[in-house]
Amino acid sequence: MSEKDCQISSSEWQAMRIVWSLGEVTSSQVVDQLQQKYGWSASTTKTLLRRLVEKGYLEVARTGHRFSYKAQLSEEEGMYQNLKAELSAMCDMHKGAVLLRLIDEIPLSQEDIDLLVAKLEEKKQTAPEAVPCNCLAACHPVMEEMTMKAEK
Repeated sequence: MSEKDCQISSSEWQAMRIVWSLGEVTSSQVVDQLQQKYGWSASTTKTLLRRLVEKGYLEVARTGHRFSYKAQLSEEEGMYQNLKAELSAMCDMHKGAVLLRLIDEIPLSQEDIDLLVAKLEEKKQTAPEAVPCNCLAACHPVMEEMTMKAEK
């Protein structure tokens, strides 16, 4: 699955959440759930399912006229891949501040917090004093070095 393919729309997320919650599902189960929750048509839902199959999120099996779907990756892996793709497009220097805001806003269990604290303590051992900006070519260390050599 390429980085581009791993990004899915918010509508596709809703379909995936149903699959992850129910396990193997039929298209009619997903259609029913999305109609009840959002009022979406069957054709809209089937389009979402087709796209998710194309992106590698779902595996489809056909039995007669019936289609069933199951996830090709775990919910946690899907969330990780999507967030990683989103974060890769952002400035490295500001990711820490965004993570702090997210931690402040998202629900976390005591166990989640303990694991985060342990991971942060581990990461602190090798963390730099500051994370440099990676937005401009001049901010990238290799590009900066090449620019300085070219100016001489």
